[in-house]
Order: sequence, then structure tokens, then C-alpha cells
Amino acid sequence: MGKLISELIVSIDGCARGTKSPAYYGYGGPEFMEWLAQKAKQPHRQVLGRKTYEMLNMLPEEHRDDAYRRMTEIPGWMFSRTLPSAAWPGLEAVGDDAVAYLKTAKNETENEIRLIGSLSIVRELAKAGVLDTLRLIICPLALPESGVEPVFEGMGDIKFELQRTWTIDDNILIVDYAPNGSPPTA
Repeated sequence: MGKLISELIVSIDGCARGTKSPAYYGYGGPEFMEWLAQKAKQPHRQVLGRKTYEMLNMLPEEHRDDAYRRMTEIPGWMFSRTLPSAAWPGLEAVGDDAVAYLKTAKNETENEIRLIGSLSIVRELAKAGVLDTLRLIICPLALPESGVEPVFEGMGDIKFELQRTWTIDDNILIVDYAPNGSPPTA
């Protein structure tokens, strides 16, 4: 059975994006870029929501490097109720319910299924107990003025179990958590 992993690049205050921030919040150091390249070479399928797909697909040509082109060729699914197809050769547009679809997909593969961004899908999968790992790639900055898309907003209360932590480039903390039921209550 494949593992469903959400990988989110976040600020320490939990924002998934900054309105003034560059890619990777400006922390795309050599170890981080090598880690991303190695992960891309591992067999996996990718999952994107429509908004994440459209944001990445609108990237200007001068920013579409080899890593970007390889990403467009990785097999996977783009979930959308409005887009009937994706321009990326490896991406299949799916209009079905993401939770049910990915629950079945996990049972049909041994490879990882990696969710890229797509907070609404992350929240749905976590609530439904289908997400295996929430990987937070924490960049050392806080964005109380320009940060948007709070990761946990609207997710509901969930308890997580720490699986693993490590650092890259001496300043990016990567934390793997497994959703683990409801949190304790008083």
C-alpha cells in the first residue's frame, strides 16, 4: 500500500505563502535543492488541486527550469470540478471526490503519493483519516503582515504523532507528523 504524504513549505507562523515572498521563501539552498531533486527521482505519483496547478502552470517561461519540466511529467492527478484537463503531460484531471479517489489509489500502488500544496485537499484528507504523513518544511521566517493561507485554518482539531525531524542547509526544519485521531480534551 502506498503512503499519502502532504509536503507543505511553511513559515514558522504556519503560512503556506507570503504575498511578497520568493520561491521557497528564499531558502532554496544547495542541500534543499538536492533533497528536492533526489525526491523527484524516487518513484511516486503527485497530487495537486486546481489552484496549485494553475499557480504553477502560470509560472513565467524564464522560471521553468529542468526541475519544473520534470515535475510536469511526473504521473499524478489534478483534482478539479471545473478544469476538464491539465496541460502537463503526466497529470490527469479528476473531477471525483479526492478523499474516495485517493483512498483507492493508495491501495493500488506501492509508491508514495505526494500532495503538493493544495491546502483544501490536505484538510479533507486529514479530516477523513486518509493522510499518512503531514511533512512541514519550515522556513525560518514569520510573516504576520504578508503571510497568507494559514495551513491549519478550517482543518478541525487533530492530534499528530511525531515521526521524524531533520534540518537542511542548517536553517530549514523538516518535520514529519502522522495524523493520530482527536486531541485530548479537558
